[in-house]
Amino acid sequence: MDLLRSLPIGLYLENPFTWLHKLDPRVKLAWLLSFLLAPILSTPEWRLILVGFLMILTLIAQIPLRVWKQQMGWLLILSLLILIITTLSPDGLAVSSQSRLPASDLSLPQPTDYKYVLVDQGKLFITRRSLELGIRISTLIFILIYSTNLYLLTTAPEEITAGLDNLLSPLRRFKIPITEILLTLTLSLRFISLVLEEVQNLMRSIRTRAINWKKLGIKRSLQVWLVVVEKLLENLLMRAEEIAIAMEIRGFMSPNQHQVKWHQLHLIQGDWLALGLLIIFWYGRLMWGNM
Repeated sequence: MDLLRSLPIGLYLENPFTWLHKLDPRVKLAWLLSFLLAPILSTPEWRLILVGFLMILTLIAQIPLRVWKQQMGWLLILSLLILIITTLSPDGLAVSSQSRLPASDLSLPQPTDYKYVLVDQGKLFITRRSLELGIRISTLIFILIYSTNLYLLTTAPEEITAGLDNLLSPLRRFKIPITEILLTLTLSLRFISLVLEEVQNLMRSIRTRAINWKKLGIKRSLQVWLVVVEKLLENLLMRAEEIAIAMEIRGFMSPNQHQVKWHQLHLIQGDWLALGLLIIFWYGRLMWGNM
């Protein structure tokens, strides 16, 4: 199994180069923050709209089927399971009450279409609160994970750091080492593929040895896996040390004493259109998405 292909979470998609790749990273960061903040105190209907919008955005961007099927597929299954489990669970409001007045003195209730209990078929018991809670939790997980992954999928690490460097540049007046912080972020994003590569190599080495796990038993199997984890940490620390030596040779020694040339940023026509749509997005959120 190739983890770099079967688990492309947090990895940058270099080919094909879609129109999402062409957008300025600062504009995409503004949209990402909007997706992360918009579900807060919003209605379930609005969260479902956000989920549909992300799915349509993926299709319009013409991201390859092999990529979004692996990412969106498992995430949709997870969200649906959470929705089903939460909806079928007790809502916590099963409280009975009794009126202080005799039943004969009570006025007849007015007819209404409102029903708190939506489904009552023995073990299948669904209320409005449980359904609303299931929609809230499942959509929140999908929006937070997939919007972040879509941003990383269409934005190179150098573009992310360039956008953050531009936005956080005023903090340099307070002697905050912005360059070093962003350089650490870039190395962290690049290190994801190295971690997956090391895990993949170790899994292949175990598979080639054809270990009979049934004969080993639980205790010896745990010992083998502890050795594998130890080897993984050793390889990752060795990779980190190599990167540190390479940076030290290139003069990355003291804070803000070196110049790092990030990606060149410039707004194009598509960026201004995306910013305009972002304003419309927040207008709709504030007008119709509040609880």
